[in-house]
Amino acid sequence: MMSGGLIWATAEDLARNRGRVLSLYRQILRSINSPNLPLNLAARLAKKAEVRAIFMLASEERSLHNIEDLIDAANYSLSLLRKGEIPKYIQ
Repeated sequence: MMSGGLIWATAEDLARNRGRVLSLYRQILRSINSPNLPLNLAARLAKKAEVRAIFMLASEERSLHNIEDLIDAANYSLSLLRKGEIPKYIQ
């Protein structure tokens, strides 16, 4: 939940979501190692690199609405990975 800024994230908003974002990032990277995914080692490493790039680009975001959308997308992608499916944006 973000409430400091109306449109743009404040330092407090960013600090409040830091743990949540890091947790999602780690969970997604761990889920890519799942034996349920039909990926070989090279494909797994490539997918992890894509996830890192997405999170690096998203770390520059300062709009409250966009940050919430990115967190929702990460949660949805994590749910797909746990089912053994590869999300489209990292497919």
